[in-house]
Amino acid sequence: MTVPRDVLAEVDALFAARVADRVAPSSVWGVFDREGLVASGGHGDRGDGRAPDADTVYRIASCTKSVTAATLLTLVAEGSVALDDPITTAVPAFAEVALPSPDAPVPTLRMLLTMSGGLPTDDPWADRQESIDDDALDAVLRAGLLFDSVPGTRFAYSNTGYALLGRAIARAAGTPYARAVTDRVLRPLGLTDTVFSAVEARGFVVVGQRDDDGSWTPQPMSGPGAFSPIGGLFSTVRDLARWARYLASASTAAPEDGPVSPADRRAMQQAMRIVPSAVVPAAKRPTAYGFGLFVEQDDRAGEIVSHSGGYPGFSAHVRWSVEHGLGVVAFENATQAKVSAPAERALDLLLAETLDARAAAPAASTTTSGSAATPGVRRTTEATHTARRAVTTLLRAWADPAVDDDIAADLGAAVCTPNVPLDRAWTARRRALLESAHAVGADLAAAPVDEQSSVPSHLRWWLPGSAGRLRIEIRLAPLAAGRVQSLTVTPERAEH
Repeated sequence: MTVPRDVLAEVDALFAARVADRVAPSSVWGVFDREGLVASGGHGDRGDGRAPDADTVYRIASCTKSVTAATLLTLVAEGSVALDDPITTAVPAFAEVALPSPDAPVPTLRMLLTMSGGLPTDDPWADRQESIDDDALDAVLRAGLLFDSVPGTRFAYSNTGYALLGRAIARAAGTPYARAVTDRVLRPLGLTDTVFSAVEARGFVVVGQRDDDGSWTPQPMSGPGAFSPIGGLFSTVRDLARWARYLASASTAAPEDGPVSPADRRAMQQAMRIVPSAVVPAAKRPTAYGFGLFVEQDDRAGEIVSHSGGYPGFSAHVRWSVEHGLGVVAFENATQAKVSAPAERALDLLLAETLDARAAAPAASTTTSGSAATPGVRRTTEATHTARRAVTTLLRAWADPAVDDDIAADLGAAVCTPNVPLDRAWTARRRALLESAHAVGADLAAAPVDEQSSVPSHLRWWLPGSAGRLRIEIRLAPLAAGRVQSLTVTPERAEH
């Protein structure tokens, strides 16, 4: 995908301003598509007098959670563990935790993956627990936990839940958590710059900083330990973009090969648990949580998948459009920097450019739903376009004075389901078509000037007219024959 230079310059300016405004000592970003890293840039001093680049190593904090989730799913696929297993199977000490009500279930792996284990949100306490060992975590459990809800009933972001998932991974894999993640996911994908400790890193490792009344104070590196599953990874813009592309490819007709099945990767990016607006008051879109990933619903772009990371001294964010495969990665080395803000703005800029360019393209090369690339629905997409051609032929026949109303009805019945004339009689539909086409001077024989689709079984397109344009919209019934269950024709007059 070619991104215009002026748009990339605007993206770069967002991150340059972060350093200029002293939000962080350094800021680095990358834009990727389905083919790879499109562009990257860095600003400030990473610690050696140089600006960071796509191979500079930062802590990615909670962006680790998607890797934790993916590793667990490889074990589920092998039958070594099940998502509905109670956490007590892997962590016996949890049996000593008093549940919030007599009928409350023990949290399952699925509940913990989707942040619905009932445990309270535990930032920033959990960020300081990374280095504790399993015995210390067991001691925490035996001392008791608080619950904000009955397990399985509502969302609450829980790092402790992901620490427990790390224990489940270790037990099922028969190897320590970090080894399981490395052997099962990171190395098979060639993510050699994604590691669990600074000493393992190949590139330059940035030191995290905290702003203490105008001066930057270096922060110590923690881990690895029992809480590494919540955010223990170090990585680079290049590696994290590669990971995101791998996940995103599962929603194409040709998913990348790798250790996690396309079905499991798609499951990770599904809205499993609604995130209340009070939890994300600044969110511009409805938000949910899948397996280790947030899922936002955008009116134009569809699903946007993301995760932020915040650790003492670091801020990270990765986000991408499921439909378009276009995404952004960004890191900064400052506590509470919230690099998610410029990263979100950057992707919005990129998607606006992509969507506007697509809307301006000839309809023959435009399918805004992206459904042709979505696995499992190609037959539906093809049926919808076949129906469009049939409807086009139908409307042209209805405009022909030589075609009487009886023949017009027979032609309509050959394209549409029986409910269509019951909802509005054929004669009335034909009359409305002729009036609408006349109102805008539409040419029913012309090629569409635009085409849009919200789902594979839906299509709308526009025909040009001398005084505006004519919008035609269809929805198919769930029948394999591809019959039209809804047909509307609307004149859109030009503004004067």
